[in-house]
Amino acid sequence: MNICFSASRLMKASEVRQLCEEMRNNPDMVMSLESAAKEKLYKRLEFRQKEKAAS
Repeated sequence: MNICFSASRLMKASEVRQLCEEMRNNPDMVMSLESAAKEKLYKRLEFRQKEKAAS
């Protein structure tokens, strides 16, 4: 599984390593974050499709 993190601030390498380690050791957290991100993405796509249909 490929995971891409984006941050709103610059992070130290130690912070990135710690975050990656937490994700590796807790796959349930990764699954919950992934499902939340997918849900947001699908809502955005639905909204765009409705806008295009209304135009």
